[in-house]
Amino acid sequence: MVAIGDATHLGDSWILVIRDPNLSENVYMQEAYSETTSGYQTAHKTLEGKGFRFSAFVGDGRIAVPWLFSDIPVQMCHFHQLQIVIRYTTRHPDLPAGIELLALAKTLAHTDKSTFIDAFHLWCEKWRKFLNEKTRNAKTGRWQYTHRRLRAARTSVRMHLPYLFTYLDYPELSIPNTANSLDGSFTKIKNAIGVHAGLTHERKLRLVKSLLMGKE
Repeated sequence: MVAIGDATHLGDSWILVIRDPNLSENVYMQEAYSETTSGYQTAHKTLEGKGFRFSAFVGDGRIAVPWLFSDIPVQMCHFHQLQIVIRYTTRHPDLPAGIELLALAKTLAHTDKSTFIDAFHLWCEKWRKFLNEKTRNAKTGRWQYTHRRLRAARTSVRMHLPYLFTYLDYPELSIPNTANSLDGSFTKIKNAIGVHAGLTHERKLRLVKSLLMGKE
């Protein structure tokens, strides 16, 4: 199966879910106190023990996930990548460099690998000196990068670049380019929890399990 993995909040904890998008079926659910690599390791091992074999994995780009699934193609979710860029540039960036990077990130789902990579490298070179600018911190007296958030956005895209177009490299696997197949499941449980806000955590967890693990 092509596996999609993602997690969502449930109160103070997380619910990690693995989904088969081609069957529209969630095959694994586990509560955790944070979204960690070890949670995905446990999910992978548990599902293998039940006879599941992953042909590809779609995730939100945690650094160790490509390492965890080093023997199969890994796809970075385009939606998560765009949201990371937005987190650092905002939806309405003021700086021209930020405006251009956000516009480029928005093309992810509508472009091909070479076009995007070439455009990103051109953007990096165009704004290299700008992104290397430093400003002295008035309180500490130390020099620091002036555009740290924009540099963080660049680092994210650069780090995930090898995994952004995996779905095009393996057309025979029908790999989704986003983890959005899980959004419906997550929306369903959040709506249900909102209606049953007075439930104890244990009852909420049972409700979530019944909603997530029922075939859609």
